Amino acid sequence: MLELLQNRRTIRQYSEKEIPEALLRQLLLTACRASTTGNMQLYSIVVTREDAMKKRLSPAHFNQLSVVSAPIVLTFCADFNRFIKWCELNQATPGYDNFQSFFTAAIDALLVAEQFSVAAESQGLGICYLGTTTYNCDQIIDILQLPKFVVPITTLTVGYPKLLPEQVDRLPYEAVVHDERYHDYTADQISSLYGYKENLSENKQYIEENGKQTLAQVFTDVRYTKENNEHFSKVLLDTIKRQGFQF
Repeated sequence: MLELLQNRRTIRQYSEKEIPEALLRQLLLTACRASTTGNMQLYSIVVTREDAMKKRLSPAHFNQLSVVSAPIVLTFCADFNRFIKWCELNQATPGYDNFQSFFTAAIDALLVAEQFSVAAESQGLGICYLGTTTYNCDQIIDILQLPKFVVPITTLTVGYPKLLPEQVDRLPYEAVVHDERYHDYTADQISSLYGYKENLSENKQYIEENGKQTLAQVFTDVRYTKENNEHFSKVLLDTIKRQGFQF
């Protein structure tokens, strides 16, 4: 298992081989054994198989090819709708229309998504995590007809790999693991920890293609700009409130 996890890759190109329904069900059941807050299971998973639905979802994910090419698209949602209904049917007064409750349900959804990923990869499948789900969550809510107190948190595309790409780079162990307390970084440490990433040939090419001087500028000026972050933050916050969670 450790070798599997250490050698995993993100898969964006899938073969035409279909995922057996029995296997998908087994993987979803396995995912649902993940830890959750208070064993409340504050999540739901929407399984998208139909090509027409994938095409509708694709623009919400900025038309990433894997959305329409993967045999299965899974949307993992924070879901207090089901639990609130259960409380109300059993003479219990729910107090879950708040930020704490939303955040709790979001954590549950992510834990289940990660457990699904590990289970799927152990069976020879590949996954691609789509961080775009929270950017256009309002569109996904409309497409999937998500009711009040349900918010999409993350999406996985799933299928058998068409090819195995190279592993992407990762920061060194020392960059992310702190002993006993958080140890803040000096400028020299930052330069050292990010040096490997900055000197990769593909990243140097990336800098040149985008007309920038540093890799950091590619992130701040091209990939994740202040303007986009502020825009999508407003979309996300407004949508969470629209779905019933108040801050």
